[in-house]
Amino acid sequence: MRNRSDAAAPRWRERGRSHGPAHRRHRVRTAARERGSATVWAALCGIALCAAAAGVLGLGQAVAVRHRAGAAADAAALAAADRALWGPEDACATARRVAGAQRARVARCSVRGAVADVTVRVAAGPYGARARARAGPAPAAP
Repeated sequence: MRNRSDAAAPRWRERGRSHGPAHRRHRVRTAARERGSATVWAALCGIALCAAAAGVLGLGQAVAVRHRAGAAADAAALAAADRALWGPEDACATARRVAGAQRARVARCSVRGAVADVTVRVAAGPYGARARARAGPAPAAP
């Protein structure tokens, strides 16, 4: 038999639950505080991915500039060595013309005998690179 105070008890107590209106209010407050947190996390992940992509693209551009400088130096040195018999001035002028065609600038050019030594600078965007190349006849075989 129930007494009068038991009859007025809420249904959640009758079923043996410990979660009442206070717990529901706490759950609602917690959900309200966490509303939009997935958006914040998604935005932070997006920013991190964009930063990583920008870093990879920058590194790729720097490597491309370095390779372009090496190729320009090789071509300019070969052109200068090919013209070495016409004199150092003509050989270095040819090296400057070949480097200019590859959007590079000859920083140093020297010709000794048939061997040309050329240093080239390339600039693209915020990156710049220098490369040095030597070209000339192969040494005589023994």
